[in-house]
Amino acid sequence: MVKKSLFSVCLLFTSLCLATIANAQQIVVVDEQDNSPIAQATIQLEDSDKAAVTNVMGRADISSLGTEGRLIIRHIGYKPVLITFERLAKQAYIVSMRAAAEELEDVVVSANKWEQDKREIPQRITQFKALEIAKAEPATTADLLSIGSQVFIQKSQLGGGSPIIRGFAANSVLLVVDGVRMNNAIYRSGNLQNVITLDPNSLSEAEVVYGPGAVIYGSDALGGVMDFHTKSPEFSSEGISTTGGVLLRGASAAKAITGSFNLSVSLPKFASFTSFTYNNFDDLRSGKNRPKDFPNFGKRYWYVERIEGQDQRIENNDVNIQTPSGYNQTNVLQKFKWKTSNFSDLTYAFHYSTSSDIPRYDRLIQTNIVSQPVYAEWHYGPQEWQMHSLQSRFFYPTKLFDALKITTAYQLVEESRHDRRFSEDWLRHRTEKVDALSLNLDFERSFGLNNELFYGIELVGNKVNSEAYAENIVDGSTRPESTRYPDGDNTWNSAAAYFSIKNELSQRWILNTGLRYNFVKLNAEFVDKSFYDFPYDEINLKNGSLNGNLGIVFLPSAKLKLNALLSTGFRAPNMDDVGKVFDSEPGVVIVPNPDLKPEKTYNFEYGFDAQLTPTLNINVVNYFTMLKDAMVRRPFTFNGQSQIEYDGVLSDVYAEVNTGEAFIWGLSAQLNYRLTNGLNAYMNLTYTDGKDTVEDLPLRHVSPVFGETGISYKKDPLETNFIVRYSGGIAFEDLAPSEQNKPYLYTSDGALPWYTLNLSSSYNFSEYFSVHLNLENLLDTHYRTYSSGISAAGFNAVLAFRATF
Repeated sequence: MVKKSLFSVCLLFTSLCLATIANAQQIVVVDEQDNSPIAQATIQLEDSDKAAVTNVMGRADISSLGTEGRLIIRHIGYKPVLITFERLAKQAYIVSMRAAAEELEDVVVSANKWEQDKREIPQRITQFKALEIAKAEPATTADLLSIGSQVFIQKSQLGGGSPIIRGFAANSVLLVVDGVRMNNAIYRSGNLQNVITLDPNSLSEAEVVYGPGAVIYGSDALGGVMDFHTKSPEFSSEGISTTGGVLLRGASAAKAITGSFNLSVSLPKFASFTSFTYNNFDDLRSGKNRPKDFPNFGKRYWYVERIEGQDQRIENNDVNIQTPSGYNQTNVLQKFKWKTSNFSDLTYAFHYSTSSDIPRYDRLIQTNIVSQPVYAEWHYGPQEWQMHSLQSRFFYPTKLFDALKITTAYQLVEESRHDRRFSEDWLRHRTEKVDALSLNLDFERSFGLNNELFYGIELVGNKVNSEAYAENIVDGSTRPESTRYPDGDNTWNSAAAYFSIKNELSQRWILNTGLRYNFVKLNAEFVDKSFYDFPYDEINLKNGSLNGNLGIVFLPSAKLKLNALLSTGFRAPNMDDVGKVFDSEPGVVIVPNPDLKPEKTYNFEYGFDAQLTPTLNINVVNYFTMLKDAMVRRPFTFNGQSQIEYDGVLSDVYAEVNTGEAFIWGLSAQLNYRLTNGLNAYMNLTYTDGKDTVEDLPLRHVSPVFGETGISYKKDPLETNFIVRYSGGIAFEDLAPSEQNKPYLYTSDGALPWYTLNLSSSYNFSEYFSVHLNLENLLDTHYRTYSSGISAAGFNAVLAFRATF
């Protein structure tokens, strides 16, 4: 208390001295609680574009603002202040600001790309903070999203992880990293593993926005948006400072080893952040305790090896080891940040991720009618992603904006598929490369104390190159092979403009509205027709879409929030929808359809967040989504034929067509109950249902009911959590037709329900060193999550050591 009083006296004395200097009038902005200085607070003369911004000491020169009128002082996380010059003089030019939210978790950035109070937006958002991520010790970013069991994760192989949100997955959910969209022209409708290219150890936080996000983010955000924010360097107040961290982690189920290192260097006008992570995973061991009715489900009795020039089916010594499934991955992140002025900065970021070959486990367990393996080899090649981004931020209020972000980015994505059928000598190689350029201009403008306008433009360009050949593994000779995508000049371009308004109608009512227009152009060229006699030389699509949302938030008290939202979304056809030729399942080949148009969603949701008692909080959201002109796979013809030969197999012809309509509805609930000081209980539960309303068929990406219940105890330096994770099942006859065509992934009863018991603990020896021990699937239960091609880990002991300096 003495220190706080002394600090206040010093601030008062300094302000009085500065007030006597006419040309250097200074204001000091501090936190109401502890009088600490608030940097980057904007001080604007009401109804003008004259403004100033506080420095790291909370000070700003306001001599250019005059002496008449009123000042509006704003900072994210604090309640705005409106003050007259006369009042300011009486306060000795010291302004105290009150925190807008009690907890940091109440501030989110994903809803409108700018920081906002979570209570003021109508969308449901789940946040994952860096500390929470560290304690969960996720092996990949897909595992990170499963923390709390609020996002369903499907896996076709160990090196995978496809998020399913509200009945949508793959290219119908959007991935965003540091303000840049990761989704590109070849994101497929089948399950995707691209999210694992991000390193969870380099994230400061991640946010999941549920429901259509088309107004702010454009195409692909039908089910939701996953917004990832990587750690960023910070400037020092004076001199040079360095901080860093080291992680060493081991996990028993896949004999996994993780090593991670990060280093931050800070100067007053320059800062750097470096992160490096290496993961190595051996073949994954599944649980041995199977359901009584299916004692052999998921057992790996054999695998394939090539011995003396012949493919041999080898007996697996341990049927719970899923061979082959192991891989390794390397991630690098480098950020440089420059302070270009008191109200602007510039950040350059380099992201790089690569992996070893990743076995496609669900393909390697397939057998034919005589129980022989279908494939001797099937793996993804190294999955390489790099991104260069440059972001400029300006915080000086003008007539057009109070804050501006300009983000330019270049991404290079390379992925490949390699497969060879059992007892054959030809190994097929198909490689895709995508060059993606993007430009985002995002503006924020405040009106009065509590009204805000968010607006911007986005330009995106993708160029796709697709190559293929077959290699004879005996003599090394090669031959041409059909490409997955058109082999000519392939482009996908998008241009959009948007605005969103948050209007505080009163202290209790907040209105959120927005509109976005998006124009998308696709061009695909077919050059080599020797494999397939395409009846066209190119496909050209031009599509425009206008989307909007209307949301209302009612805050009758500090303990209750009621919200409702109407919104629309769309997904424009990409290169994968329009131009690919591939086998989606045994005996089925997908061919191009030049007549595709966008699919659209219409969403309504409502919910409440209530602090029922000082110890009990409950949050419930109920949503309804109508999908129109859905792109679905249906029987098709190619040059008048319903069957063609693909990779030597006579296959039924299918294509993506706009004949589908679907209705999806669901309910999510979160409950938190503080039992005693340090002891808390919680529950998260998600239920989704939906059907193709045209053909009365189940939808592929509608997951069964899932969730988790847990009890946590925290008393420094120890934290312990006991967690029960669970999922319902889906009867085989209730599976989507595409899933019924993969009986090797399911039992005769379909997808089985399951639950696991888990225990996690962390102990902080000091503020610089901690140990985490997580014991997952304590009962060694064998289970396979819905739609997955690989069984989940059995008992898994995770031991991690984290040190900072």
